[in-house]
Amino acid sequence: MACVIAAPASGTGKTLLSLTLTAWARSRDLSLQPFKVGPDYLDPQQLTVASGRPCRNLDLLLCGPDWVQNSFHGFGAAADLALVEGVMGLFDGVGTSQQGSTAAVARHLQLPIVLVVDASGQAGSLAALVKGFRDHDPQLTLAGVVLNRVNSNRHKELLKEVLSGIEVKVLGCLPRDPELNLPSRHLGLAPAHELERLEARLQAWSALAETHLDLTSFKTLLRAPTPAIDPIHALLGEKSIQSPQPLRPVAVAQDDAFHFRYPETKDCLEALGMPVLPWKPLEDEPLPAQAKGVILPGGFPEQYAASLSQCDRSMADLRAWYGRRPIYAECGGMLLLGQTLTDLEGQAHPMTGLLPFHAKKGSLQVGYRSLDGTEDSLVVRKGDRLMGHEFHRWELHPTGPNDGLNNLLDRPHKINKPRSLWQVQGWRVQQHKEGWSHQTLHASWVHLHWASCSMISRRWRAALEPQSIPATSDF
Repeated sequence: MACVIAAPASGTGKTLLSLTLTAWARSRDLSLQPFKVGPDYLDPQQLTVASGRPCRNLDLLLCGPDWVQNSFHGFGAAADLALVEGVMGLFDGVGTSQQGSTAAVARHLQLPIVLVVDASGQAGSLAALVKGFRDHDPQLTLAGVVLNRVNSNRHKELLKEVLSGIEVKVLGCLPRDPELNLPSRHLGLAPAHELERLEARLQAWSALAETHLDLTSFKTLLRAPTPAIDPIHALLGEKSIQSPQPLRPVAVAQDDAFHFRYPETKDCLEALGMPVLPWKPLEDEPLPAQAKGVILPGGFPEQYAASLSQCDRSMADLRAWYGRRPIYAECGGMLLLGQTLTDLEGQAHPMTGLLPFHAKKGSLQVGYRSLDGTEDSLVVRKGDRLMGHEFHRWELHPTGPNDGLNNLLDRPHKINKPRSLWQVQGWRVQQHKEGWSHQTLHASWVHLHWASCSMISRRWRAALEPQSIPATSDF
């Protein structure tokens, strides 16, 4: 029943093996459902493109054990095959613990492990490494090992003999080849839309599987899980989904600058009568006239800051929208709402000017965040406790009194000024106030997974109703 592709450390070859197996399955007209452990957006993009099916994140900390179980069985059973790509090293979790780790998900779903090992420069020492991972947790089952960056046939035979000595099965040996390297950016792998020669890559990955992997064994290891209830129906409830409701379309930014989206957000929106309207601010598109709300997901706006600053129509529409219709902005989407955004070269470019900050490159901020709501706002209520994830290299600098703000906070209307959204805390992160909120705004560094709490999509739906939007005379 499927398997988990794990490794001793990041950068060892998990994604390459996952893409290789996924491309091979597709070339054989076999549907394969990919999953990714943890909160990552970039690896799932690659797996989505390779499989033709939305990759689903399995995150025990963000979404809880019930959702992980329902998601794996519900989405996995709809395909012929399934695989789970791990995150970081097999036992790496929050801090020094195994919380949220690949091992924790494998234990929870009772899945066998395929360990990908970088074998370059190794011979007999490989036995100590693999034996340590095999025996570290007796609750886990090691199905076998795939050796990556193997230098030659002589090297391959030597390594196979070493692993035979500790009775570990070799499921494949991938050669050292610079052509197999995946391009990366400042936050990890390059987004899927930046992959060049995609069809050629898919063919090369499939050929790699045919030549270098034990596909007879993998056909068994990749068998889809047993069926379960529909995960979205279980999350939202059949009654909510089946109740007739007027449609409330939602504009969602979807372009090269804004593409960090969990597929469950779209699933929840559409299940509750909120069809998604793709919007491309980077192409200076106007906001769709029929939209009742707008979602600005994360991405790499800093990479396109100069181009975004020239998108006068997109910017003007957001300014006109602010305070009148709901805006939900996460991480990179939030940066569009500030005064300026500094690009990768350190040049500042004007943004919409709606919030009083300048965004500049800073130190890496990454990790799970516990969230305590401090105010009643768009989708969060005072006293709510949620879990989110933060991952960015930019930081916010408050505007000064003589900054010449281009914002709407000082306009002569009675719009609610934004307040902090919540108290945030994480591993080695002191509790602090974060985010911007009022009744039509949610803006934060922190990413939420909408499958973690049904109230997120329910409250968003309620905010789109006409009676929840302030009358023009109120601001």
